[in-house]
Amino acid sequence: MRFKVDENLPQEIAELFHTAGFDADTVVNEGLKGAGDDVIAKAIQSERRALVTLDTDFGNIRAYPPEDYWGVIVLRPAYQDQRTARGRLTRLVPVLRERTPEHELWIVEHDRIRFRRREN
Repeated sequence: MRFKVDENLPQEIAELFHTAGFDADTVVNEGLKGAGDDVIAKAIQSERRALVTLDTDFGNIRAYPPEDYWGVIVLRPAYQDQRTARGRLTRLVPVLRERTPEHELWIVEHDRIRFRRREN
């Protein structure tokens, strides 16, 4: 699986994905720092990457229909520090080994992961 880590997450998250055996790039490494959500959305579509972000705007399935993307994973930590982000990723990796986020929106909370496909 291929992931794009948004700029609102520590760069370390991409390294943790790599360590877990996944292909991960970052918005910052691609020179998209400060780019609007629409630019990020186009980039993940063209690169066939699932986005990992703290940006809850990507949780809007009307604006970002899951069927149009290779996956959108929104982390919802109580705190936005590196330790908490790592904790969410620790919860996420085993699920990624069993299930792909392709064409789904995943909301990763402290006690669960919600999976959503857009219903037509």
